[in-house]
Formats: sequence, structure tokens, C-alpha cells
Amino acid sequence: MIRRIGFTHRPMSRTAAAAATTAAAAVVLGVGHLVAAFLDPTSSPFFVLGATVVDRTPKWLKDNAIRWFGTNDKLALAITMGVVMVAAAALIGQVTRRKLALGACCLGGLGLVVAVLALSRPTATPLFAIPAVVGTCAGIAALCALFLVPADAGRQAGPTRRGFLLALGVVVAGAAAAGTAGRVIGQRLRDIGADRAAFVLPRVADPIPPVTPEMDLSVPGLTRFITPAADFYRIDTALQLPSLTRDRWRLRIHGMVDREIRLDFDELSARQAVESLITLTCVSNEVGGGLAGTATWTGYRLADLLREAGPARDADMVLSRSIDGFTASTPLAAILDNPDALLAVAMNGDALPVANGYPARMIVPGLYGYVSATKWVVDLELTRFDRAAAYWTERGWADRAPIKTASRIDVPAAFAKLPAGPVTVAGVAWAQGRGITAVEVQVDDGPWQQATLAAAYSIDTWRQWTWVWNASPGTHSLRVRAVDATGTVQTDVRTTPFPDGATGRHSRVVTVR
Repeated sequence: MIRRIGFTHRPMSRTAAAAATTAAAAVVLGVGHLVAAFLDPTSSPFFVLGATVVDRTPKWLKDNAIRWFGTNDKLALAITMGVVMVAAAALIGQVTRRKLALGACCLGGLGLVVAVLALSRPTATPLFAIPAVVGTCAGIAALCALFLVPADAGRQAGPTRRGFLLALGVVVAGAAAAGTAGRVIGQRLRDIGADRAAFVLPRVADPIPPVTPEMDLSVPGLTRFITPAADFYRIDTALQLPSLTRDRWRLRIHGMVDREIRLDFDELSARQAVESLITLTCVSNEVGGGLAGTATWTGYRLADLLREAGPARDADMVLSRSIDGFTASTPLAAILDNPDALLAVAMNGDALPVANGYPARMIVPGLYGYVSATKWVVDLELTRFDRAAAYWTERGWADRAPIKTASRIDVPAAFAKLPAGPVTVAGVAWAQGRGITAVEVQVDDGPWQQATLAAAYSIDTWRQWTWVWNASPGTHSLRVRAVDATGTVQTDVRTTPFPDGATGRHSRVVTVR
């Protein structure tokens, strides 16, 4: 009957089979993304796969990805995943060339795996499996349609080229349309832009002192003292930025406490807000790297919130949890002993950018971000380090990570060609919680020279420095080291970021003509 009406599954060329299965896989992702828009964007098959890859990627590969791609690591991951998916789909295509049922089973099996992975996500509900299941059914239907394209009358060859290309175009366009619709609908259902636009900066009773010109030097190429929000580094595990509006945000404080506390955003906003100027640093920052930034943070003292809950005497850790399931372990004392530890809701006088934690995030001075700066935070559990572990500590990183003394040369640029004579060398140094008291610069193997420090704002912010070098012709290596307020000189021992932050002295090679 099938042959009589002009439909048959006949052998395809390898290229056509690969194209057909790749298009079917695109349907799985596109339709799955559309369905996820109505349930939860993080249940989209593509983001489920991406999050699973992020969670299970070996430490050495993650470190290299950050080193190679920096804040573009998410884009690099998405491109890599796309290439792998196309290759896998093309491989299934070779199986499907002669046995359509086997190819459909392969696609269905992969869809089942994605559904199981979706259900294993930290914030998953039973509904998380639906996008993968619906998307897979649509993908199998598309696969069958492409392999059962009408054949030419009276011919025993496979599908006509024109008919196949037309069908392929329809399937690809449908997949793209579904994916685009999912993105648009998801944004409209969770209009985070409009929510941020309606945000009103809380009034601060005691504003912090302003940054003066003595603290923020006007040296071309030197890092500005305050980092614009748009330039602030972003390193996290979220492949899909959470779309958490203020009306949906809730904070739970529980665990080893006298009383559990639950707050919505209106209840939080009724409290007295404070400001802090703090430099944040990512533990993945290499020596001389740019994964550090300073901003004015507005929010509410974490110590006040925790004391209201009444921490147990033997509690020593706050396990914070993001809406996307990420967790961080912060020493309780680092919060209770520091009035600048905040539940921040604003950055540089505006609502937090979504990429930096809107509507609320943690800011705890003196600790690397992976143990202190949870974005999109919704849960604070008081517990103990010997009873609980966080996302990165489960993967071998240190559970306590105070920021190490660091310094960086910003100017001149690496491998710069400079004229002989006076040259300004400048950069920044930081040792949050201790402060910087000196910076020294070395040319080649010469003596260390004292740099001029900009005025200090606080021990929790970086400090700019400059040094005028009378440059002589030749190729030279410039090195920098800092001294913190305890008198400790920045070590010259070079280590990688794992497990608790990189060490070593930054250097740059320049040529003087």
C-alpha cells in the first residue's frame, strides 16, 4: 500500500542521510525549547545537555576553557555542543540509511537520556521531562517524513532531489521557528527587562564616601577604580541565565537556626539598606588575569538576616543556593564578623544586571567568589563544613578560600614597542581583607623599585599604582609584586588556580627602541 501511493523508504546518499538526521535533531531541540518556555526555560533539552556537560567536565578542561576563552566560555561551550550534536546526528544518519526503524530508535533513546538528565537537575520537577519527550516525538516524526519523501513515478531510485530538499528546508525552518518562538515566548512570560526597569534603588541611610581622583588615577590604559557593570566579569555554571523576577523571588534561611525565616522581595525592601564598595575576584583568575572587578554594591547586611534566624553555636558554614541549583560554602564567621557582607540588590547605583545575579546575590569581602558570591540566591542553610559540601568543593576545590595577594601590570601592554626615555608603568593590586601597603616593580633582574600607590579606599578594594621607568633600548621584562598590610610579600611561586587560587608574579615583555 505504501509503495502504491508513491511513498517508500529507499537508500539515501550518506550526505542526504546525515542532513536528514541533523534536521530531525534540530527539531528535537527547537520543539523542546518551545515547550520548555511554558514550563521552565532550564528544562530545554539544549540547556539540560549544556548544564550536564558543565557539571561533568573534568577540572583540567574547565580550567583551560576559562584560560582560553575567559568570559566567552559559555559561547565556546555552545559552539562545541553544536558541533558534537551535528556529528552525532550524522552518525545516526548512516544507521538510518537502510533501517529507518533503527534510526528512529537511536533518536528516541537519546531523547530518553535527555529526559532522565532533565529530571536529575537540582531544581527539577516531574515536568522537566516533558520538553525532551515532546521534542523527541517531533524529531522522530520529522525523521520519518524526510526518509519517506515521495519517489519519482516509475523509478526505483530514492527520494527526488527536489522533493527531499524541499522537505528538508521545511523541517529546518520549522525547527528554527520553534526555537525562536520558544525564546520569544519565554522572554514575554518572564519579562525580566521590564522587571529590572521598574526596580527602585533602595534609600541608604549612611552613603559611603565617594571615590576621589587620588584613588582613581587618570593614566591611559590603567584599569578604572570602579568597573562598569557592562564590563564586570562573569564566571558561573549557568548556561541559561535565570529569569527570576522580584515577585517570584523568595529567600529561605534555615538549617541550624532557632527559627526559620522566609522573605519575599517586598519584605526585604522594607529593611534598611546599606552600601559597600568591594572588589570581587574569581578563583579561576590566572596571574595577571582580568577576572576581578570593583563595584558599589547596595543591599542588606547578611549578618543581620542570619542573626534574626539565630545561628546554632556549633554552626560554622552557610550553604547558599542559587535558583539554578548552584551551591557555595561560606564560613559563617566571614559573614557575622563583616558588616560589608551583603545580600546585594543593586550594582553601581542600578539594579543588578541579570548576568550578575538579579534580583539578589551574595557579596562577602575577602573570599573568592565561588565560596562567597552566589548569584540569584534563594536559600541560605546554616550547617557545618563536616556535614555539607558545595558545588565546587565536591569537585576538589578548597572549602575555604581567602583571596591571595595579587598585582597586575596594565600598562604598557604586553610586547609593546616603546620609545626610550621616561615610561609610565601602572596597574592594580589587591589583598581583600588586608589591604595593600606597597607595590614594587623590577626590570629584568635588577633591583626592586618602589612604585607610587594611589590613595587607598579600603582594605576590601584594589589599589592602583604607578612607576616611572627610564627605559633604555632593548628587550626588557617587567615584573610586579605587592605587599599586604600584614607585611607579607606576594610570593614568586607560580601555581595554578586549583584548588584555592593562583599565585605568582605578573610580568610583561616590552621592546624599547
